[in-house]
Amino acid sequence: MLALEIKEQGRSPKNGLARLSGATGPLIGLLALCVFLSLGTDTFLSVRNGLNILDQITVLGIMSVGMTFVILIGGIDLSVGSVLALSMMVMGWTANIAGLPMGVAILFVLLGSAFCGLLVGLLVTAFRVPAFIATLAMMSAARGVANMITDGQQIVGFPDWFMMLAIDRHFGVLTATVFLMLAVLLVAWLFLKYRPEGRMLYAVGGNPEVARLAGINVPLVTIGVYVVCALLAGLAGIVLAARLDSVQPSSGFGYELDTIAAVVIGGTSLSGGAGGIGGTLIGVLIIGVLRNGLNLLNVSPFLQQVIIGVVIVLAVGVETLRRKRA
Repeated sequence: MLALEIKEQGRSPKNGLARLSGATGPLIGLLALCVFLSLGTDTFLSVRNGLNILDQITVLGIMSVGMTFVILIGGIDLSVGSVLALSMMVMGWTANIAGLPMGVAILFVLLGSAFCGLLVGLLVTAFRVPAFIATLAMMSAARGVANMITDGQQIVGFPDWFMMLAIDRHFGVLTATVFLMLAVLLVAWLFLKYRPEGRMLYAVGGNPEVARLAGINVPLVTIGVYVVCALLAGLAGIVLAARLDSVQPSSGFGYELDTIAAVVIGGTSLSGGAGGIGGTLIGVLIIGVLRNGLNLLNVSPFLQQVIIGVVIVLAVGVETLRRKRA
């Protein structure tokens, strides 16, 4: 009986309408936003602007995949922005100051960011520290170490091939960094949809105790999710460094809020157990399109923050009403 309940929690809905129900509202909102901006500006509805939006959401898109996993199990991660900054500084110091090959620097970034996630996962599982507190502590520690590496100074200049990853458009359309984001999204979607381990995330988020009684190693799943989230934050840091051709310890400030917003706007429940990568992609696009459109309309950056905050509140409110009616 317990195993059957876990199986039902992790199973995808049977019909297409049910599968899309959590993301239908955000999708309609995205389409309405695109129509409004197309009428309000002359440059929004163009191929060049569309490609620019894709370039601009690469970092957010990669980070949001990890955050989706975390929120699916009922957790939260406030440290992703600081882990991104720490990863960038580790790569910059290793490649430009220590003089190691860029490939080795990237490997150190991925290992270091995964270690940050491991620490958070152990705090949450072994020491029973609430995820909010554990990731808040990691946010402060990682940002501090990032500043310590170069005493708060930025590092500029990377190999040409690395910078071209975010500039050179393959087939005249997409950059390597966009391809990377799409690959991460696709792998995550396949993982959640077809792998038993992916369905375990829904089970843990739906009811951790039932998941444990059904044989799922809840602490191991939790640790693995936080490791993946931090690892993807490190990968996003590599992408951002390629885009900027520089690294600085202040990078990623506030990214954790944008990442959580994208996931929540996409229909993933903050209480865990419901949501998916498709909705997260829509949420990322909504934030990217909204920022791009507001810039085209010459809206003040300060007012943009207010508008995006209102959008987040509306998204959470709609999701709450939908769950009550379900």
